[in-house]
Amino acid sequence: MTRRTVRIAMNGVTGRMGYRQHLLRSLLAIREQGGLDLGNGETLWPEPVLIGRRDHALREIAERHGLTEWSTDLDAVLADETIDIYFDAQVTSARVEALKKAIDAGVHIYAEKPTATDLEGAMELTRLARIAGIKHGVVQDKIFLPGLRKLKRLIDGGFFGEILSIRGEFGYWVFEGDWQDAQRPSWNYRSEDGGGITVDMFPHWEYVLHELFGRVVSVQAHVTTHIPQRWDERGKPYAATADDAAYGIFELESGAVAQINSSWAVRVNRDELVEFQVDGVEGSAVAGLRRCRVQHRSATPKPVWNPDLPATESFRDQWQEVPDNEVFDNGFKAQWELFLRHVFLDEPYHWDLLAGARGVQLAELGLRSSAEGRRIDVPELTL
Repeated sequence: MTRRTVRIAMNGVTGRMGYRQHLLRSLLAIREQGGLDLGNGETLWPEPVLIGRRDHALREIAERHGLTEWSTDLDAVLADETIDIYFDAQVTSARVEALKKAIDAGVHIYAEKPTATDLEGAMELTRLARIAGIKHGVVQDKIFLPGLRKLKRLIDGGFFGEILSIRGEFGYWVFEGDWQDAQRPSWNYRSEDGGGITVDMFPHWEYVLHELFGRVVSVQAHVTTHIPQRWDERGKPYAATADDAAYGIFELESGAVAQINSSWAVRVNRDELVEFQVDGVEGSAVAGLRRCRVQHRSATPKPVWNPDLPATESFRDQWQEVPDNEVFDNGFKAQWELFLRHVFLDEPYHWDLLAGARGVQLAELGLRSSAEGRRIDVPELTL
């Protein structure tokens, strides 16, 4: 077995997502399994080069995992001709400049979403990458989760017949930070730092809807800040200038309608932190991060509305669990493996910067819809 090394510059690994999902549970997990099997007796071995602003934090992570290279100098790392891929998990406001540098250096790029703070910036990155002839990808992890992969299996198998509607509920209570530490960094709640649930979650909903049900053709949203004051990592109060809840209605090209609520100010009364109910003529399904349950037309009960009598049946018990039927790997790791195969084997890969730009576009139009109080068409993006 021949081992081939891929050197990956990873910017933003001191953050929650960059460290846990991309370094620890993706690239280091690939190393733990012996590398990525490319076939024909060849294995790909990821060699991370850690990048960030805090030298001591980078050194601590590197020493913890037996890595030897880290730097606070992005320009110097990109000038190293042995770097194959640049990955970016920084705050969104710093992403465009760094990705442009990587494109100029001629390395392939893989980035967290959103790729930019506005559509103009996202489309510029797409054009520059195509001109440079590099390969590029954007993280779209939700479609690789077990629950949504089971949902995709149902769609591909024709379970639903005509799909009529999709209803999504996402969110949880993020502590304000005064009497309990917040579960999310404070920049998420400052619009001047690129925060806000719309710019965070609407890109997710765009690719989930696009991949599973079809293109979004219009959006109507109401965006708000429910919690106006929070406390930062140092315990100091600050004004929450970014939205912490977004309520969206999305019309799809097929005519189906999706309604998705996103909130960091909601307490969870559902089985998982995100759930989608899909209703079709022939059947319905409820999918979360891991589980998926169905109710076929032939097994649909006949509820009768009578508010004067207590319910004597458990509606949840009337649904059937969809079996795993396969082993599901970490969603971030699964997409990393596909991107690496795209880079080194030229296998097809369509979760690129243009797909990322669609997410930025939907977030931008969602915010505009809320500000103007109207439904807005979503034009199809082309280069």
